[in-house]
Amino acid sequence: MVTTPDVSDLPYKFQNGVKYFELIAEPVKREILPGLYINGWGYNGSIPGPTIQVYPGDYVNIRVVNHLPQATSVHWHGLDVPNVMDGVPEIEPSPKIEPGKYFDYHFEITNPPGTHMYHTHFNTPVQQMMGLGGAFIILSHNRNTNIQRDYFLMLQEFTVTGLMMGEITPGTYDLGPMSHDFNFFTINGRCFPYVTPLRVKAGENVRIRLGNIVHDAHPMHIHGHQFTVSASDGNAIPANNRLVKNTVNVASGETYDFDFKANNPGNWPFHCHIPHHMSNNMQMAMGGMSTVIEYQ
Repeated sequence: MVTTPDVSDLPYKFQNGVKYFELIAEPVKREILPGLYINGWGYNGSIPGPTIQVYPGDYVNIRVVNHLPQATSVHWHGLDVPNVMDGVPEIEPSPKIEPGKYFDYHFEITNPPGTHMYHTHFNTPVQQMMGLGGAFIILSHNRNTNIQRDYFLMLQEFTVTGLMMGEITPGTYDLGPMSHDFNFFTINGRCFPYVTPLRVKAGENVRIRLGNIVHDAHPMHIHGHQFTVSASDGNAIPANNRLVKNTVNVASGETYDFDFKANNPGNWPFHCHIPHHMSNNMQMAMGGMSTVIEYQ
């Protein structure tokens, strides 16, 4: 299974050969730093939403309940689903979900194992930048994997209003979803140093999966290690075509998987390399879209 630090998995019930999930779109108050909350929109009380984990061949029914003040939808980003289940009501026959209503998205998982996402696809400029997205992981039936740690990290950015530049004052703040003046950058809904470290043991093989559904691209850089890019947009890269890197640029809509050997003990930064994205509201201290590879 894949671990999403600081975010739970979405539970399901198994009935008559179908995995039933319930995803609730709703206003969410998310603590991104100790005592500092944002009024965003998420799923099941979380920004990003809970991680959905399935297998190839699963038949799923995902009931999306709308507790938002406006209509919404859910798009299964990167998944090959029937047109009516794709979640873009302004183009497709897929319906928009009015406030207080629900829609059952049901389809078979026909993609191979890989890293995907889900997110709103109605009033997208506002709803995605309010936080409406999450991970959709297709696991492998093959248990003979050589990966001992497997993490997913969702990259998000927000314009938090009501704070002066450099100010970090506890409280609850609204978002400006149509603004490009992003001042907080999160991994799985938290800013450094409030993120949970990625814990490893010396000698382990580690996989990190990255997803980005927001505006900016994020060049994610690891210290002290080289990694192999093993998959892009949920598609495995043949072994002889894989790049060895220490930075991968994750554009909006992209996912990447990379693997590395935990062979250099210590506490190592893993962060977006854009300088302003390593800050909390432009403070000089390190923050933002950063975490730590922590050897146990």
